[in-house]
Amino acid sequence: MSDQARRIGFPLPALGVSNPVQEYWVDAWQRSILFLDVLRQRGNISREHNARRAPNVLSFTPELVLDGRSFARPVNYGLVRIVPPAGTTIDPAKRPFIIFDPRAGHGPGIGGMKHDSEIGMAMQAGHPCYFVGFLPDPMPGQTIEDVCRAEAMFVEAVAARHPASDGKPVLIGNCQAGWQIMMMAAMRPDLAGPIMLAGTPLSYWAGVHGKNPMRYLGGVLGGTWLTALTGDLGHGIFDGAHLIANFESGNPANTYWQKQYNVYSKVDTEAARYLEFETWWGSPVLLNAQEMQWIADNLFVGNKLSTGALHASDGVRMDLRNIRSPIVVFCSWGDDITPPQQALGWVTDLYDQDSEIVANGQTIVYTLHQTIGHLGIFVSGKVATKEHGEFASCMDMIDLAPPGLYEAVITEVAEDMANPELIHGRYLFRLEARSLADIRALGGNDAEDELRFAAAARLSEVNLGLYRTLLAPAVRAMTTEQTAEAARKLHPNRVGVAMFADENPLMQPVKALAESVRAARQPVSPNNPLLAMERAASDGITTWLKAYGAARDMLTEHIFLTTYGSPVLQAALGLGIDQPLANRAIERDLVREATEARRRAELETRFEVGGLPEVLLRALIYIRLPERSVDERGFVAMESIRQAQPPGKRLSHVRLKEVFAEQFLLLKLDEERAVRAIPALLPQEAAQRKAALAALRRVVGASGRISQEGKARLASVEAMFEVADKAASKGEASNA
Repeated sequence: MSDQARRIGFPLPALGVSNPVQEYWVDAWQRSILFLDVLRQRGNISREHNARRAPNVLSFTPELVLDGRSFARPVNYGLVRIVPPAGTTIDPAKRPFIIFDPRAGHGPGIGGMKHDSEIGMAMQAGHPCYFVGFLPDPMPGQTIEDVCRAEAMFVEAVAARHPASDGKPVLIGNCQAGWQIMMMAAMRPDLAGPIMLAGTPLSYWAGVHGKNPMRYLGGVLGGTWLTALTGDLGHGIFDGAHLIANFESGNPANTYWQKQYNVYSKVDTEAARYLEFETWWGSPVLLNAQEMQWIADNLFVGNKLSTGALHASDGVRMDLRNIRSPIVVFCSWGDDITPPQQALGWVTDLYDQDSEIVANGQTIVYTLHQTIGHLGIFVSGKVATKEHGEFASCMDMIDLAPPGLYEAVITEVAEDMANPELIHGRYLFRLEARSLADIRALGGNDAEDELRFAAAARLSEVNLGLYRTLLAPAVRAMTTEQTAEAARKLHPNRVGVAMFADENPLMQPVKALAESVRAARQPVSPNNPLLAMERAASDGITTWLKAYGAARDMLTEHIFLTTYGSPVLQAALGLGIDQPLANRAIERDLVREATEARRRAELETRFEVGGLPEVLLRALIYIRLPERSVDERGFVAMESIRQAQPPGKRLSHVRLKEVFAEQFLLLKLDEERAVRAIPALLPQEAAQRKAALAALRRVVGASGRISQEGKARLASVEAMFEVADKAASKGEASNA
């Protein structure tokens, strides 16, 4: 035991333990000291982390590629290349991955905080990996559009660095970063490969009664005028600590008790994980006030993204239907920040019928986790090694999927599963066709709810206008950079961390005490009755806080529904049940419709055009259509056949995707005519036809079982090959 510990009267552990009461209190005292030391370390780590020039929590080595501060419209974002760890093999022919981290209050690095992460899984699959992060302070005048355009430049730069890559870069956007790259892709649809959205809200009003209370906050607070007030008090800067506090308020049981008690009760094993996470969670960054105001007005309250109501400064509409890349949506029923309705509601905002998705050439894939929370979607190591690992290894398969709506289903490999050698890892990845009815079945708003949210958005505009006219000039006149900086330092989240750091003189003895405790640790036995009472008390506190949170959420929902459901308020705001605003479906785009009509006309000329690749893919799609699902085994079999072709005859992935999409659309346009044309497209040489049929059988049979309808279709295609063989034999005989 240290001399300092003896001087302050630390009880000697050597006294021994004679009964359960003494055993418990010695352990409780020791845990208290160790917990206090954990808080001390958290304060010191936060201070050191925030003092860094470019703080992040990446566990990988970054190498700067582009600094957004040097752009014509400077932003505080940067692109870095992730240096592969020792022993990691990167395939230069594989498409690069770019992970975009959310700037939603916290600092960058969450997508690569662990080895088992989005970055780690991408590199483990052999892909070059890049990361887009940001500095704590925004550039003066920086806007959301500036950031989107900078991200487009980052994607261009990555593509240029990998000219041999067989496909465009994969973009992964976590939370807030997801809607940002969707906006970028809507403005520049030529840049991106598959886009994966992890816990990203795109339809901000969506949800169901009794759940998802966060969507009501804007209306209950009277709109976004408080956002403007906060920005003015910050002297043009919005403190990300406010966003973090808002997240924390959603779960009072975890924020005010469970998180801390979990560390206290498991202080011998939980400290490292807690400190790792708190380094990210407890280090808020700043936004320009105009950035935050744009987000609050147009997304959180206005909900303008999924209905095409946003326009760039050059007049280009940010229409998500413009995106040509496959869109992968990863959401969870356990996510109370971005529930599935908000992650997927944009699909039904854009499309009324399934055929419209196909006609627009858009591929949308979603997967629904049952329990994981919002942060776990892109933080959990278990999610990384399963969902993110499978997405990374099967992204090329997703890229080839024909236009339509699919659900990604990931299951463990069974012992009796056919062709296990074609499966990557422990899980089987499968795409199952879905319809818009499946999205609607998740739940959502009716016309009355939509009118309530429209009223809240309209009232927000009124209140914001009144604030800017009546109060903003006085608030800005009273605010200086010094008062704003003082307010940021005094934010409860920052004070709550800093007060336990070594800078606080009262914390000076804690380190020595903690060292003494670790040297003579006496954990309580698991069956100690006082420990059981402690846990019961903890459960009681948790239950009470959860009940408080549930009651608060019920009251919030009741106030919102009652207030904004008032016909008088709606009429005063110029709204009514018969107003067009009650139906938020995206407006018609005549240019898009003309383009689709021209594409259909072009397809009419393509039924009898093509060679061996076209006929094989047409036959494969025709046979597999009744199955309404495809798994990675068929793709791996097809890919192995493609790779076995001589380089001069091998289709590139890009060309394969084009042919695949065209043959699918031909079958959708006129299946009978498309199938009838197959014999005319078969090659003249018998050896080629024989090899082609063998390849077709191999791919069709890769998944093991096939339905009766599929077997019948396979038999009809085989008959076409036989007819072609007989015709060729007769031709040879007549020539002889």
